[in-house]
Amino acid sequence: MQDTITEPLLKWYGENKRVLPWREKKNPYEIWVSEIMLQQTRVEAVKPFYERFMRELPDVTALASCPEEKLLKLWEGLGYYNRVRNMQKAAQKIMETYGGVFPADYEALKGLPGIGNYTAGAVASIAFGIPVPAVDGNVLRVMARIREDGEDILKQSVKNRVEAELTEIMPKEDPGAFNQAMMDLGATVCLPNGAPKCGDCPLAEQCLAGKHQTWTEYPFKKSAKPRRVEDKTILLLLDGVHTAVRKRPKKGLLAGLYEFPNFDGVLSEKEALSEAEKCGVMPIHIQALPPYKHIFSHVEWHITGYAIKIAENDMEQGKSMAGLIFADAKSAAEKYAIPSAFAEYAKYTDLERV
Repeated sequence: MQDTITEPLLKWYGENKRVLPWREKKNPYEIWVSEIMLQQTRVEAVKPFYERFMRELPDVTALASCPEEKLLKLWEGLGYYNRVRNMQKAAQKIMETYGGVFPADYEALKGLPGIGNYTAGAVASIAFGIPVPAVDGNVLRVMARIREDGEDILKQSVKNRVEAELTEIMPKEDPGAFNQAMMDLGATVCLPNGAPKCGDCPLAEQCLAGKHQTWTEYPFKKSAKPRRVEDKTILLLLDGVHTAVRKRPKKGLLAGLYEFPNFDGVLSEKEALSEAEKCGVMPIHIQALPPYKHIFSHVEWHITGYAIKIAENDMEQGKSMAGLIFADAKSAAEKYAIPSAFAEYAKYTDLERV
């Protein structure tokens, strides 16, 4: 691959690079945490999560030993909770195998749980100056438009080819700057949604899609299968002071997190009251809540909800029959890791709002 992009790209980056908290130092732990958080999440949305996480877990040692309940709570709102579980497994491996020090080796980084080519490339190049690429969706989009490459970027073979081509032109003196420049260019100029800012692009002279105004055609992605739609009914069991939550199974969707009692299908008020009674509580009053949708990567939940007032002395029965936890209604969402699929109804745990 002929290198016509490195010099203008690095010059542009030197003048336009984003100021981000994880770029202040070339700390491999901070870079790693930020990259995992940034997967499928915008930079501005990540910043407060990152800052909170780093305050509580500032290094590998803290992450490796963090109790799971606290870890999941710190990750709440970012979704994909297996990512933070894998982060802890990786931290524990770093403690056990590398004496608590991040390995300055690309292949060793890829050997850590939850770290693939992209994340390993980002950490290796930015923290350790190892000349390896970090190819994500932003980079694939930039490269596809530069060359009017119509191959499906979801194919691993395409990603492998781009990685190989960028490895050839990776500047040995500052590969981290090159990778971050590509990330920034894709995030701020060669935009995924809406028109790219071709007038601001340092690679406009090299970009075929820009010259031919064909950027809407690139990158090409094969259409994904439609999401499966599932109906769910959520019950808020409230006694005026407490709200009922329970822990989800250790395996499967949202494993190990907390939820409000819920059931498959769209339940009528009568059916919802019947299910509440099966939980060992006696309903006093029921009120329908606004329905909403929650979208996962492959599943879409259509959610119906009811707030059901119960007698305060029903708590012990519910604990024994349904494995419920009757948490303080005002602090339940702060104490327990309740994923966003259920969090829409958290504001109704105060009976005064129902």
